[in-house]
Amino acid sequence: MDPFLPLRSKAALLLVDDVDTDVITPIGRVLQGPKAMVEFAFETLRYDASGRLRADSPLDDPARAGAEILVAGSNFGCGSSRETAVWAVRGLGFRCVVAPSFGEIFRANCFKNGVLPVALPHEDVLALAEVARAGGEIAVDLAAQRIAGGGVARRFEVPALRREALLLGLDELGLIERRAEAIRAFERRDRAARPWAYAGTAR
Repeated sequence: MDPFLPLRSKAALLLVDDVDTDVITPIGRVLQGPKAMVEFAFETLRYDASGRLRADSPLDDPARAGAEILVAGSNFGCGSSRETAVWAVRGLGFRCVVAPSFGEIFRANCFKNGVLPVALPHEDVLALAEVARAGGEIAVDLAAQRIAGGGVARRFEVPALRREALLLGLDELGLIERRAEAIRAFERRDRAARPWAYAGTAR
């Protein structure tokens, strides 16, 4: 994964509650492969019944082309544990999703795939949405755990290990490898303190 650097970007708006993972990546499109999965992400919100991109598609506004931040509604990414939903969000160019709340599994998958989920109170999300709607940029500093745009500035919380992984562009295995010596040192101390727990295991 790419390290998550300080980000300043326009934001796309999808202020719809309960957007589930089947809306983000419909299973039929997932089965068609990665290209279709991204091209038709949020299909029911972006395309009309004839398959044409809707003129009012909230994710295809030319004024917000290249946006790396998505401001979304409550319970974003709820539903099934479909990791493809995060792949599609990332494939559309978003590195950060700001919402009042997230589906728990979707949120975990975000961290595993280089996307930062920022949960803020509903009123703060609406304030940032107004900044985005007016064409302003939003700045996200993961190291400082701070998001700002217009006159809005808020702190957000990210678990320490999740923050470290995103900042360094590491997955969970990469985090473990960074602690290999500390793990070996612990095992040596623990083996000395509790030798019975290691009976029959190789040194």
